Amino acid sequence: MSIARRRVDVLVVGAGSAGVAAAIAAARNGARTLLVDAGPMAGGELVSGLPLNAVLNARGEWVAGGVVRELLDDCDRMGGLVPPYFDWRSLWLVCVDPEVMKLAVMRALKAAGVDLLLYSFAEDVLVEDGRVAGVFVLNKQGRTLVEADVVIDCSGDGDIAAAAGAPTERGGDGTRFQPVTLIFRMVGVEPEPLLDFVRRHPGNVALGECLLEPCSEAECAEALYRQGVPSAFFDGRRPLLADAIERGELFPCGLLAVCPVSTARREVSLNTTRIADLDATRTESLSDALPALMEQVWTASAFLRNRVPGFERAIFSGIAPRIGIRETRRIMGEYVLTREDVLHGRKRPDGIAKGAHELDVHGAGKEHRREMIAEGGSYDIPYTTLLPRGISNVMVAGRCLSATREAHGSARVMGTCMGMGQAAGTAAAMSVAEGAPLRQLSVPALRDLLKQQGAVLDGTH
Repeated sequence: MSIARRRVDVLVVGAGSAGVAAAIAAARNGARTLLVDAGPMAGGELVSGLPLNAVLNARGEWVAGGVVRELLDDCDRMGGLVPPYFDWRSLWLVCVDPEVMKLAVMRALKAAGVDLLLYSFAEDVLVEDGRVAGVFVLNKQGRTLVEADVVIDCSGDGDIAAAAGAPTERGGDGTRFQPVTLIFRMVGVEPEPLLDFVRRHPGNVALGECLLEPCSEAECAEALYRQGVPSAFFDGRRPLLADAIERGELFPCGLLAVCPVSTARREVSLNTTRIADLDATRTESLSDALPALMEQVWTASAFLRNRVPGFERAIFSGIAPRIGIRETRRIMGEYVLTREDVLHGRKRPDGIAKGAHELDVHGAGKEHRREMIAEGGSYDIPYTTLLPRGISNVMVAGRCLSATREAHGSARVMGTCMGMGQAAGTAAAMSVAEGAPLRQLSVPALRDLLKQQGAVLDGTH
């Protein structure tokens, strides 16, 4: 069978949050850009119902800009944005209506001039002289060899970089992985009874854990009530969930996070389902997990209606379009982001994006490890964490960045992933325009261009 060929300047593999940002940035900066994804929809976790973490740091400072702010502004214009709020545990959150975000993502890709190829799987690579000369893409038309000057791997799993021979690490020791999760939504949730329940029973909720100033659980619960946003992080080790787990009314879980997605519909997203230590690069294992996760969704929705005020008349309204994956491969790059970089809030002259999410490593059952960044600030993502060792024209962006497992537990969230994506797309376009290898690009010039286009690289804690 003959293989079709297609030539572009920049190929982005994976249309999740990082890939969307990378493709938009590359195209806006003049590169002919193709964005490929195996699924039917662009957006990834952006359209799952999850809140966007690390868009603001724990001090309430914006640490993500550019593409992510543009998408949020468009959601706001369409009535699909919940303004940023503090969870009175440790985080500032930004929540969006996932149905509105679907529209915003597609509008942004079209406006930037990105060519989008869905239902298409990047199945293999052609490597010549230490560079990826092409990526084989398979769909119903057959196989196509897509040749590009720069390939940006936003697959989440580091598929392209790994296939090209980049060194990788997997999970904890190759067998321990953070849980996969299926986000779901419920509509008709009454905020006042929910928040009053939290105010009267603060011992069930994670509150005041990592604040810059001391605040008792009762004081934090009162502040959450006054804020009026229907959001609560029920802790699996505390009475409400722990007793339900003991009775068999709920599956073992570390948290049950309630976050708003639509004020008009009184709709919230729920983050609680989990299957730990599953290698999500094994397709059979990931597929086999879906029925169990679906049952957990139904179990959790029944628990909420039966046990949590505000949910009495709530109706199950939707499930994320795909299983959420926290951890698989990490590509080892020219620099490996470390736990110390994260927790000390280290700034670097070659920083091209910011991380601001706490060190956050979920485990099996109720296991959940969290540590706060110093002074509630942020840290810099070095340019060299996006450059896989041994491959000259491939970049990575998103949760497959070069990091230790602990550092990855912070950097894997959407605000940081989109910052990395915008930086990678911008660098790729610069490389094409200048005819310069990725490792010879002027990082100060890249930083200047990113700042001109809205990225936040300086001026925050």
